[in-house]
Amino acid sequence: MSKLKRKDYEAQLEALQLELAEVARWVQHTGQRVVVLLEGRDTAGKGGVINAIVEHLNPRQCHVVALPKPNDRESTQWYFQRYVPHLPAAGEIVLFDRSWYNRAGVEQVMGFAKPAQVAAFLKQAPAFEKLLTDDGIVLFKYWLCCDQAQQEERFAERLADPLKRWKLSPIDVEARKHYDDYTRAREAMLAATHSKHAPWTLVDFNDQRSGRLTLIRDLLARAPDRKVPDSAIEFPPLKGKPKKERYGALKPIADKKG
Repeated sequence: MSKLKRKDYEAQLEALQLELAEVARWVQHTGQRVVVLLEGRDTAGKGGVINAIVEHLNPRQCHVVALPKPNDRESTQWYFQRYVPHLPAAGEIVLFDRSWYNRAGVEQVMGFAKPAQVAAFLKQAPAFEKLLTDDGIVLFKYWLCCDQAQQEERFAERLADPLKRWKLSPIDVEARKHYDDYTRAREAMLAATHSKHAPWTLVDFNDQRSGRLTLIRDLLARAPDRKVPDSAIEFPPLKGKPKKERYGALKPIADKKG
């Protein structure tokens, strides 16, 4: 299957971004709270689809959360505790670039969480998400699917490109040895946490452009009827001649003596 060409991708994305702007207006108008979880293997394309979603949305309304590893204090808290402060208030959209599902993925596979902690998480996650949805939060959970050959190609691209080198960490290098372990962890996670109130949606991201469009279309299709009339804004003509602002270097400030 040939990859989607950039020109076609950009044309389709622009139309979808206009609809995303409508969703954002609806969220603000109705006071809804929306959470979107983006999960997947390293290099799957989480950052790219998040950028496509938020590109033309108000950053004061639409927030991206990508938490670092927990500090010493956070590691002793209830596992979900450090995610709760980032949940949306009325009229807000929050996208998690990885989420509480770190425990079922990288923490489990790389040995950062004990088996008992993983088992407790898989039991508690559906209950935690039921509390969120019962309180009115609109929750979307996406897993971005990426075959090993594509993952290897993207790792190599990051290694070769100085502008993308920051995306490659020692954990990523080590993770290459654990593709099958991540598969087993993912299947156990899906079996335990795919629920009626918070279902998973798996999206093919072997072609990232097609994957972004597919995911955004699904997000739009599952959002409620969202037509909100635009507020009329009057833009009267300026009075008088347009003014200019000065620019250029300022004079150095002399040192004050005494």
